[in-house]
Amino acid sequence: MLSLAVATREETFERMVDPLADRGINARHVQCEERTTRLTDPPTEFEGFDVGFVYPSRIMEGGVADALLDVPWVNDREAIVTSRNKADVIARLADAGVSVPDTVLVSNPVDDAELEGVFERFEPPVVVKPNSTTRGTGVVKVGDLDSFLGVADYLALVHDYQATGDRSFLVQEYVPDAKDYRAMCIDGEYVGAVERRLPDPARSVGRWKHNVHRGAEAEGIDLPDDLRDLAERTAEELGIPWLGVDLLVTDDRTVVSETNARPTIDDETKYEPGFYDDLAALIEGQV
Repeated sequence: MLSLAVATREETFERMVDPLADRGINARHVQCEERTTRLTDPPTEFEGFDVGFVYPSRIMEGGVADALLDVPWVNDREAIVTSRNKADVIARLADAGVSVPDTVLVSNPVDDAELEGVFERFEPPVVVKPNSTTRGTGVVKVGDLDSFLGVADYLALVHDYQATGDRSFLVQEYVPDAKDYRAMCIDGEYVGAVERRLPDPARSVGRWKHNVHRGAEAEGIDLPDDLRDLAERTAEELGIPWLGVDLLVTDDRTVVSETNARPTIDDETKYEPGFYDDLAALIEGQV
């Protein structure tokens, strides 16, 4: 039986264990962070694996796990770094002609005059996003210049700390009344999608971020062919084998807002038939 190292213990791991075992793959969790790890006398728990699923989320600890495991990854370090860099993804997709939101990268420090010019480019409100966070962390919607400059001030304070690696953030157009879809691709092929939606009570009090980790619900849907093709084109352009593609869809346009190279696996019933067959084949193909 093929032994698969999985660096997360959350929903994805719990949901994949039994379906992959039925297909000859033994998924085992390996804790790569929030622990101590002997480097000169490594623990035996890193031994005996054939392949890794997704490179650990913390790149520094991931380097250690990569060295100790010594396996190929379904999504390797480059895939994680590429997808996590929201600006990189937007730039690559825009250059390839893929529809994305109007976006400006701000690399601190910049002065207020330049920030004002960025804000005036858009029809308010604007969305401000840290360039390399996930789960909607730190994402805000801002409707006026003073508030925008205040948010930029807070980010500048964080970025002024010398140990901060990423000193950039995105200013992006807000796409109102958009449906939020997460399309999944395995080895460049569409394998299913969910619509992420906040419950009506949350929306009625002004909440707008449709992240599942922020309380949104994910419902399996059947995407039309044009959106499937868009997700597949995105995966092809980025060259990431296991990828979640986030789509914002209105009556008159669709944009790729972000991608996720560490997407959470939802219930199997929300995906296309053969989902785990495709996932097992992707894993086996790395060996």
